[in-house]
Amino acid sequence: MNAISRFLSLPILPNVLTMGRMLAIPVVILSLALADQNKPLVAGLTAIVYLVAALSDLADGYLARKYHHESNLGRFLDPMADKLLVASAMIMMIPLHRIPAWLVFLIIAREMAVTSLRAIAMEKGLVISASAQGKQKTLAQNIAMFCLIWHHQLLYADTQRVGIVILYVALAATYWSGALYFHNFLKAAKKTDLT
Repeated sequence: MNAISRFLSLPILPNVLTMGRMLAIPVVILSLALADQNKPLVAGLTAIVYLVAALSDLADGYLARKYHHESNLGRFLDPMADKLLVASAMIMMIPLHRIPAWLVFLIIAREMAVTSLRAIAMEKGLVISASAQGKQKTLAQNIAMFCLIWHHQLLYADTQRVGIVILYVALAATYWSGALYFHNFLKAAKKTDLT
């Protein structure tokens, strides 16, 4: 086993990546709050920090599964880091007039409802795996956030408009995946006579 393989197989690495994602959140918040986002370089750097943080979610999940280092801490921190990253970027873009507040409220409200349901499921010993629709929702949200943080012209594309369109798609995916999660919870609860 070479040095890179040994490093990638470290049991703590998935959680370190998750914590790194959480540490990126204040960087994104401060940049959106304090930096001159009208400068393409500043907006681009903020968007890249966001993108790297979002992509770390794919890496930590892959490493945890590949090397069998899934843990309760990781199961708790990973979805929390994802939701905080997206929600903080969305909230910070309301005063910048890039996202309507009502849309942010609807997305965050759904995330809170599913997180509460997930906590109930864990308490009851129910395992409800993340669905493909949930992963698609997260992907759509992250692409939208990248575009909206960038918000400057990119290869002839108006990233602000592209981001808003993708965010509406993400909103539909968010509620569809939430409905599926509630359905799967009720089905699992019925099988174990918890309802």
